[in-house]
Amino acid sequence: MNLEEDLVYRLLLAVDIQGYSRLTARRQLAAQHDLATVLDKAAAAAGLSRSDWIEQVGGDGELATLPAGTSPAVVAGDFVVGFEAALREVNAARDTGGRLDPARGGWRLRVRLALHHGTLYPGPFGPAGDAPVVVQRLLDSMPLRRLLDDPRRDLAVVVSEAMFADVVRTGFSSLPESAFEPVRITAKGSVFRGHLLTRPPARPRVLPLRERPVRAAGGDPPVRVPELTLLTGVGGRGDDFN
Repeated sequence: MNLEEDLVYRLLLAVDIQGYSRLTARRQLAAQHDLATVLDKAAAAAGLSRSDWIEQVGGDGELATLPAGTSPAVVAGDFVVGFEAALREVNAARDTGGRLDPARGGWRLRVRLALHHGTLYPGPFGPAGDAPVVVQRLLDSMPLRRLLDDPRRDLAVVVSEAMFADVVRTGFSSLPESAFEPVRITAKGSVFRGHLLTRPPARPRVLPLRERPVRAAGGDPPVRVPELTLLTGVGGRGDDFN
């Protein structure tokens, strides 16, 4: 096996259901179905297809390797906006008579989402390398979990330092730099840096831009196409996702 030939550069997405182990088996099953629905809708809204993803699935989430040529600006922007909208829709559909209110003993789907890009080796049990380690450390970090201490918030998002610098800060993502706050995480003796989405994504406005990133063919880096549009903007300040 020639490891050098197998080294690839990919976008990684990790997602986890908050409080999954405390749910009954029936609710765990419902949560899995709900999360699958949210991922499908968010991917479709961003022009992505989950059938193209390589997924390492666990009971309460998954680590997904996205295919070559996937636009990082779309994943770090439109996908996140679509994910929040789909999550809100799924929870609203189950919220009858206040049954999802935690104060009344209810439960709703609450999710942590981490994004990163980097090099990895595809393996028989999932990707190997620094990139999958980074995204998992960010996903499991206490600062990200603490965002969901706010009972009004159902989604907590973090992007890696590399993703933030290379994608968000460029201005081509539909989430602005000002919506994030830096975070430093120490885990397993190593330091990981990321950026928490502290201002919630809301219904974006469509504004003309000179160019936007699109998927390139044959695994080439994303190309720029002039005079297209990009979804941009987040609504209001604060942490209220409702």
